[in-house]
Parts: sequence; structure tokens; C-alpha cells
Amino acid sequence: MNTQSISRYRSEWFGGVTAARRDVLAGMVGTFALIPEVIAFSFVAGIDPEVGLFASFVIGIVIAFAGGRPAMISGAAGSVALVVAALVGSHGLQYLLAATVLAGLLQIVFGLLKLDVLMRFVSRSVRTGFVNALAILIFSAQLPQMIGVTWHTYAMIGLGLAIIYLLPRLTTAIPSPLICIVVLTLIATAFPMPILTVADLGRLPDSLPSFSFPGVPMTWETLGIIAPYALAMAAVGLLESMMTASVVDDLTETTSSKARECTGLGLANFAAGLFGGIAGCGMIG
Repeated sequence: MNTQSISRYRSEWFGGVTAARRDVLAGMVGTFALIPEVIAFSFVAGIDPEVGLFASFVIGIVIAFAGGRPAMISGAAGSVALVVAALVGSHGLQYLLAATVLAGLLQIVFGLLKLDVLMRFVSRSVRTGFVNALAILIFSAQLPQMIGVTWHTYAMIGLGLAIIYLLPRLTTAIPSPLICIVVLTLIATAFPMPILTVADLGRLPDSLPSFSFPGVPMTWETLGIIAPYALAMAAVGLLESMMTASVVDDLTETTSSKARECTGLGLANFAAGLFGGIAGCGMIG
């Protein structure tokens, strides 16, 4: 490690009391903003919320030490959830965990081979199309949750959308999705109504994630099942991470090592798969 690398790490990790206070506050806000997104993306993938929360916990810790870009949040993302929904539906959670481990290994290899340079050939129109298509697919995946429910559900949806889109016009000090969750939870608790809760749809964690190997046969057949999904997760995850890193670069007027981000994300996803989590990436929104 050369002097420039040491200086970079020193500035990123030891910025003084003021920087520490700022980082703690940013970490708390980022965590509270991330939780509702991760839970929603877990439903998109067809897994329990605890799988997405475990993934975000492990990915956040590992990538911070393994080379993640400062000021960028990584966790279980909607783009990856869409890719693996079919795998979960056909083969179950254990095959998803195995695919996550393999996706992490592929991303490590991509980072070591400096394949992040290919990102410069992705045009702005492709990036815009990717983000908009992602939003449409996530919305479409949630439509089944709105069928066969009472009017109470539609009323809560309308109130939630109003809070999310109108609150930022008043203040951005607290993430509007977090306020939305708190307000709607208080309403549902104070006025019991026939609506589904997160606990009705899946299991929430009651402990920290534990280490375990995916429970799948170590055969070529298994590899044939998980390999396409692992490659898709690795590619989509890196694409969103590189896009997010570029956005953060522009916002902060700084530069970052995309190869380091790529390798760090691979290590984080490899660890997530071994601790019962889905693959993730840098989250663009």
C-alpha cells in the first residue's frame, strides 16, 4: 500500500470529531431510509423480509471495509430482486443463497480484471432506460398486493403516496418514506382495520444473521441452475452500482475507484450469501 492509498484511507476513516458526528447522523438517516426499501424489495423477490434485512446488514458492513465508495449506500436492491424472483419461485431460498455466493465471486473476478472500464461505453440513454424500466417493473410486481383487498388498503396507499411525494416540499431533513411508515403504522395500530401487515406477509428477524453454507447439492446440475441467475445478478448489480457511484461523484465533485467498488461489492455479496442474504448493490434511489 503506497503513501497515496494510506492518505486516502486516513481521510475517509479519520476525519475528526466533526466528520464523525456527520457520518453518524448520515448513517442513521441512511439506515432508516433503507429499511422500508429493503422490505419492499424482499416482497418483489418473493422472500421473507428478514432475508433482505440480513443482506443489507452484511453488505453494509463488508463493503465499508472492503472498498465501498463513501457517501453511497449499498443493500438489497430492487434490480437484483427482479432478476432472482423466478429462481426463488422455482427452486426456493437455498438456491438463491448459492446464486448469491456465485454472483459475489463473479464480481470479485470482474473487479480484478478491471472490467469496470466497460461502464464508460454505456450511454446516458441506456442508463435512463434502465432506471425507468426498473421503476415500472417494481410497480408491476406490487400490483398483486392490491387485488382482493378492502378499501382500507387503498386509503392507506393513497395517504402513503401523498406523504412520500408532498412532504419533501416542506422539509427534507427526514426521509419521507420513513415518515410514511411511522405515520401509517401509528394509524393502523390506533385504528385496527382489515389490512395486511409486514408480519402477515413474511418473517421478520429476531436475531443477528448466522453463518451457514447454502443447502444445495454440490453438482453440475445445481451449477447449471444458479449460474445464469448469478451472472445476471452480478451484471445488473455492477451496472446499478457503477451508475450510483457516478451520480455520487457528480454530487460530491470527487472521484472514486470503480474497480475497488466492484471488488468490494463482490466480497460483500459473497458474505451475504453465506449469512442468509440476497445479493445487493449500490442503490440509486
